[in-house]
This record gives sequence, C-alpha cells and structure tokens, in this order.
Amino acid sequence: MFCFFLLTGTFLFAQNDVEVKGNTVTVKEKAPVWPGCESSEDPKKCFNQKLMEHVKSNYKYPRNNKGEFIRGKVVVKMHIDEEGKTVINTVKGDKKEVIAAVKEMLKKMPKMKPGTRGGKPTKISYTLPLNL
Repeated sequence: MFCFFLLTGTFLFAQNDVEVKGNTVTVKEKAPVWPGCESSEDPKKCFNQKLMEHVKSNYKYPRNNKGEFIRGKVVVKMHIDEEGKTVINTVKGDKKEVIAAVKEMLKKMPKMKPGTRGGKPTKISYTLPLNL
C-alpha cells in the first residue's frame, strides 16, 4: 500500500519540462510564439522574422524641420509577460524623436502565446539593438 501511494504521488507531481539527473535539475524554457508561428518548424526563427517584419511595416521615421528623415540607434529592453503582452522596460538612444517613434511602434505588437519555463507561463526578456 505504501509503494502504491509513493508511486502515485511521484507521477501526479511530475512536470513535463523538468528533468532531474542526480543532483542536477534542468528546467526547459520555451520562447514566446508570435501569432502565425504556432505550426512553424523553428518558432524562434519565425519569431525573429515576424518581429523584423513588424518593425519594417510599423516604424514611422520621424522628420526634422526641413522634412528630412531622422535616423538613429536605439537599444530596447522589453519582455513578453505571462499573458503574452509586450512590456517595454527601457528605450535608450541618441535622438528623442527616434525613441518616441520606437515606443509607438512597440505598442502595436500583437499579443502572443507566452513563453514557458517548466511548463508554466513566464516572462521572457529581450534586448533589441535597432539601427533605424
């Protein structure tokens, strides 16, 4: 009877994405999935491709007083939260107009399937250097 309860407890509390070997515990982490990448063979590659497409189609170059495009470099620190929403932590760059345009573009990112750690939704952080 004791063995039955011991084995039942072990199987009931086992996690799919956690592996234990000796004294080492490995927890698998999966990246967020961009809408349309669910059936992709390489979800990370698809995520990067969709992100770059999003930047190309949604970034609006700001203009100066002469009507010329303002270009610049920015570093974006953001994360995809447990619900799949994009949260902007910081946007640093040399031109405030470019920073504002990048923040506006990031607000238009779609809701995604959240990343997981150990089979449970978790936030996944990203740092994106952009040269616009």
